[in-house]
Amino acid sequence: MTAPTLKDKTLFITGASRGIGKAIALRAARDGANVVIAAKTAEPNAKLEGTIYSAAEEVEAAGGRALACVVDVRDEGSVQGAFEACMARFGGLDILINNASAISLTPTLATEMKRFDLMHQVNTRGTFLCSQRALPHLYKSSNPHILNLSPPLNMEPRWFAHHVAYTMAKYGMSMCVLGMAEEQRKRGVAVNALWPRTAIATAAVQNLLGGEASIARCRTVEIMADAAHWVLTQDAKATTGNFFVDEEVLRLAGVEDLSGYAVVPGTPDEALLPDFFL
Repeated sequence: MTAPTLKDKTLFITGASRGIGKAIALRAARDGANVVIAAKTAEPNAKLEGTIYSAAEEVEAAGGRALACVVDVRDEGSVQGAFEACMARFGGLDILINNASAISLTPTLATEMKRFDLMHQVNTRGTFLCSQRALPHLYKSSNPHILNLSPPLNMEPRWFAHHVAYTMAKYGMSMCVLGMAEEQRKRGVAVNALWPRTAIATAAVQNLLGGEASIARCRTVEIMADAAHWVLTQDAKATTGNFFVDEEVLRLAGVEDLSGYAVVPGTPDEALLPDFFL
């Protein structure tokens, strides 16, 4: 049996200039996919690795075709222009990945309203806007998927108590999954969420959760890329409305040994940092 592939599929990935978004782009590129790198970073930044252009170069080096688009997911014109550019370059769209996200792990009194607004505009509104603009194009695909990088809707108070604004904004992405999966079921568009069981080695973890010591207790971005690949190669009509966790997905894919994904080889699972919301 031929392994499922994303060859010749077109993916639109927000926040794909680095981290998990870029890893998903590179995994698709190895199949021969077309990838729209939709992110804000056009110029090198001393504090953040990569730009949309360097990510696009990596995608093409990996075997895919890339289109770098400067996109602010808060801005309707910016988002609309990127989808138009995608159509002009690749002629269609098969997959939207809502990966762009803003984070501030602050309690109510320490959360400035500009940070509150940023998280809700990027996470919830940006996800809704990109999904809205993607759907007319996805209807023309043979296997259309929307995948949000967001957590299961776990309403335990402990996930709100320390960063209520961030939790609200992140759960907004998950509520898009809950609602849109059912809304789009008859149209055959799969809408799912994917979230990591453990912390992933990204700039957010390094900057917010303890630097190199925390990174050493993480898994690499490749675990999320491999899990996303499995989800995106499933039959859209039969795989929708799920809140997937990376470990569970890889076991469905037949992967039992996850030790190779640890940043520090040999780190036992119990020593890895658990992620939020699970």
